[in-house]
Amino acid sequence: MSLENVVSSKNFADRLLPLIDRLESPISIGLDPRIMQIPEYIREQKIQEFGDTKKAVAEAFFEFNKRIIDATFDLVPVYKPNAAFLEKYLSDGVEALEKTINYIKAKGRIAVVDAKRNDIGSTAKAYADAWLGEVELCSGRKESGFNADAITINAYLGSDCVNPFAEECKKGGKGVFVLTKTSNKSAGELQDKELAEKPNWVIMTGMKERVDRKTVYTEVAELVNRWGRELIGECGYSAIGAVVGATYPKDMIVARKLMPNAIILIPGYGAQGGKAEDVVNGFDEEGFGAIVNSSRGIIFAYQREPYKKRFKPSEFDRAAREAALDMINDIKSALKKAGKSPW
Repeated sequence: MSLENVVSSKNFADRLLPLIDRLESPISIGLDPRIMQIPEYIREQKIQEFGDTKKAVAEAFFEFNKRIIDATFDLVPVYKPNAAFLEKYLSDGVEALEKTINYIKAKGRIAVVDAKRNDIGSTAKAYADAWLGEVELCSGRKESGFNADAITINAYLGSDCVNPFAEECKKGGKGVFVLTKTSNKSAGELQDKELAEKPNWVIMTGMKERVDRKTVYTEVAELVNRWGRELIGECGYSAIGAVVGATYPKDMIVARKLMPNAIILIPGYGAQGGKAEDVVNGFDEEGFGAIVNSSRGIIFAYQREPYKKRFKPSEFDRAAREAALDMINDIKSALKKAGKSPW
């Protein structure tokens, strides 16, 4: 695959993959701030400015996020702020989330908000307007909502609830990542349930191992593949991608086969136990088509070894940079070992 001549700004995949290629970095940093893991000196400073309030927490979060971004944006194409960690601080937290999204975009990077939104019909459209599109004002004039580049969504409600997000993707360079096989321990309680319908495919996941049954997650994967067909860009990938956890590497093989045009967002690397050799299955044979996320393992690297002994709490951003470099090298090494390295 050659990405050198991909110039479209109207397709999310055509914006994302050349940036990954230029930086030689298929990773995302998850911005999941937790107040008691923010360095104490920042917390104390914000208490002095705003009192012991939600506003102080929100300002601490934005300063923390901003410094992580400043320290790593030359290495990293994507940042994934998790809405829940900021929304729980109400309007102050939402403002910090908006500022974080704007800051990521001002640095020329991709902001994927992990919000896992969806609902029926008109409510799904309201979510799509808020996160990816425009909202109406009293006069009928429209302004941008959060203006994220992409958002994670839940497909449990079916096609008519994914369509509003797909429409925003068509309008101008936006993307969605559909929850397909998630990284949590209980994912299989629903996602691995076998369906009565027999598949028209057989997928090998090992020398003698094969998957020849439909489950809830394989059905979602096939839907993602279908939904994404009209949004395939010049690079061969669609603006509709999928979330598949690193913690289930064999399911990753199945997902990649069923969604050949979907960019796979891979959580679960690092703190959740996923390893570089596990995420390789999410990439295509040329080493593209996936982005691997790490949150706690990078942003709170200053609290764990080997970074803890090298960096003071006030140098948390430098620790995050080192952890990001280590992650990039780890994944690139695994891709090379698998014969998939594009660099």
